[in-house]
Amino acid sequence: MMHVVATAGHVDHGKSTLVRALTGMEPDRLEEERRRGLTIELGFAWTTLPGGDRLAFVDVPGHERLVATMLAGVGPAPAVLFVVAADQGWQRQSEEHLAVLDALGVRHGLLAVTRRDLAGEAAADRVRKEGLGHLAASSLGEVEAVLVSGATGEGMDDLRAALERLGKSLPGPDRDADVRLWVDRVFTVRGRGTVVTGTLGSGTIRVGDRLDAGGRTVRVRGLQSLKEEHDEVGAVARVAVNVHGGTAEIGRGEALLTPGRWLTTAVADVRLRGDPARELPRELVLHVGTAAVAAHVRPLGDDTARLSLRRPLPLRVGDVALLRDPGRHRVPAGVTVLDVRPEPLTRRGAAAARGRELAALTGRPDGAAELRRRGLIRRADLVAMGFPVPCEPVAGDWLADPAYWAGLRGRLVAAVEEHAAADPADPGLPADAARRALGLPDRALVEALAEGLRRRDGRIYGRATAPELPPDVRAAVDAVRRELAEAPFRAPDANRLAELGLTPKMLAAAARAGALLRLGDGIVLLPGDDARAASVLAGLGGTFTLSEARRALGTTRRVAVPLLEHLDAAGYTVRVDDLRRRCTERTP
Repeated sequence: MMHVVATAGHVDHGKSTLVRALTGMEPDRLEEERRRGLTIELGFAWTTLPGGDRLAFVDVPGHERLVATMLAGVGPAPAVLFVVAADQGWQRQSEEHLAVLDALGVRHGLLAVTRRDLAGEAAADRVRKEGLGHLAASSLGEVEAVLVSGATGEGMDDLRAALERLGKSLPGPDRDADVRLWVDRVFTVRGRGTVVTGTLGSGTIRVGDRLDAGGRTVRVRGLQSLKEEHDEVGAVARVAVNVHGGTAEIGRGEALLTPGRWLTTAVADVRLRGDPARELPRELVLHVGTAAVAAHVRPLGDDTARLSLRRPLPLRVGDVALLRDPGRHRVPAGVTVLDVRPEPLTRRGAAAARGRELAALTGRPDGAAELRRRGLIRRADLVAMGFPVPCEPVAGDWLADPAYWAGLRGRLVAAVEEHAAADPADPGLPADAARRALGLPDRALVEALAEGLRRRDGRIYGRATAPELPPDVRAAVDAVRRELAEAPFRAPDANRLAELGLTPKMLAAAARAGALLRLGDGIVLLPGDDARAASVLAGLGGTFTLSEARRALGTTRRVAVPLLEHLDAAGYTVRVDDLRRRCTERTP
């Protein structure tokens, strides 16, 4: 098993020297770093602990001008080795590094008091107690402390044992989780192409995987962890990923993601730990993972705010980050993400109302609670926001809160009855009209809500399942029926229908009521006369043309053309060629 630990502490307190003594490796990568004796970039080294577990270090710079780089190292790491020099004690940058860790909510760590050989026993113990006091007041709480000397090796065995205990105390990773690998380095290897490195906190990456990199798809060509080749690497691990395709814009602060499982957002509502929202500068930098993005802060409540980011980030509810004021070299607030898909604040009073709503949110991903809050959401979106799925979809990929769904059902029934009451001649509510009335995004939701109601021809019916024709319309339809009874295939023309006051809408209502058979625009027969026509045509014996059919039925071309097309569609007749038809076995 591998554990990953980041270093932290004031510049020149011996962090890199300690990592070198523990691992036998040189964590400072740049020639300028070695020349100046100062860590400028992130360094990486590793060792095997006495019990067999492997321990990888992310060695961070301690200088105040390099806090952004320090954050890129500690952000994804699950634990920290905090270093304080016995001959210098607690310093300003010690305080800022601890503020960073506290803002990020880091809970697992170890204090190493270095250079015990340069300070007396009493001085080293005083620094140890001072350091433990500072750490105890932060998110780290009570931690173990070890006095060491990287130069003489004194106390190193105790430190290794303490690191092993720290590793065993860390929570187990979820290797089946979606991958979000925050990139901390990018470089090119001749013959292999682009390689990115990072700390894999959860999930598993395999050779051949396709990952999302800022909207571009890359393929994993190879994997290394601690300089060893692997077919797959599971969390927690330091990992180097050889990627192919769409790599030109990958840099520190980007992330490799499981495709289709993450939402990138430029707006997030958050809870703040630290300075009250009203006292925060409006322009700060959000640090999350290895990313550092300018953010506009809009207070919504006493400890909540909306962040508008200069570029979108893959965030989930429950993510922990921090806001930093680089101009003042301070960390005014830690951040817990509450919502990555907040509604726009467009109405008067919307910000205050949103603040009251956010006050009830915990930042702990609760799928049932989020579904209650939203009422309706796609399953994939809920997962991408960081929530467990609390129930089965109601239609397609749609999840619905049970109470909200029941309310929608009641509103649908009411809408159907209101439509029938307003238009008795056309009591069926079209499904698309129902979708608009309920404000639903997908017609499939209407179909699911209408389960158990009468549905026909894309319409939903309530108590009234057939049209109720007004008396004047019923009288006009009866007149048409009498005329058709005398001349079955002599459908009344447009003038006759207009004379009777029968509009296309009224004819459609009469057809739905079963009083007329509607063949096309303005062409009606009596119900059942289509089968009667087929029987007449069957008597012709063999095939027949349009003209032969017209004469046999005693009608006009105006009626014969739509009637034959209707007979074709109903299966009574079938075309033999462009001119002739014949009757099928279905013909009476």
